Amino acid sequence: MKILVVDDEADVQPLFIQRFRKEIKNNEIEFTFAQSGEEALNVLHNAHSEIVLILSDINMPGMSGLELLTHIRHDFHNPPPPPVVMMITAYGDEENHRQAMENGADDFLTKPLDFNLLKEKLKTFGE
Repeated sequence: MKILVVDDEADVQPLFIQRFRKEIKNNEIEFTFAQSGEEALNVLHNAHSEIVLILSDINMPGMSGLELLTHIRHDFHNPPPPPVVMMITAYGDEENHRQAMENGADDFLTKPLDFNLLKEKLKTFGE
């Protein structure tokens, strides 16, 4: 399963690599990282058919995660099937949740991430 993680915080990449060490080693999961919405769109334009799941922070400088979500749902809806998009935010408020779901998010997680919960959710998307 190829997953694109979009977050402007530099410590996200080593954290994901550490927490998914076994899955990466067993070739169950392959991560690509982008530090902005713009960078994520570039990755998707080059390899969108390979990306199965996108985990995107909502609050980022420049293009927000919600803006990125709108672009994903508008630009990548044709076959192959569009990627699953899970939004991540430090703010678990109802307004961010509502906007994310209205813009086509498949799920919503809050920071700090519960990696056990995330792994369980990834199992259901991988089936």
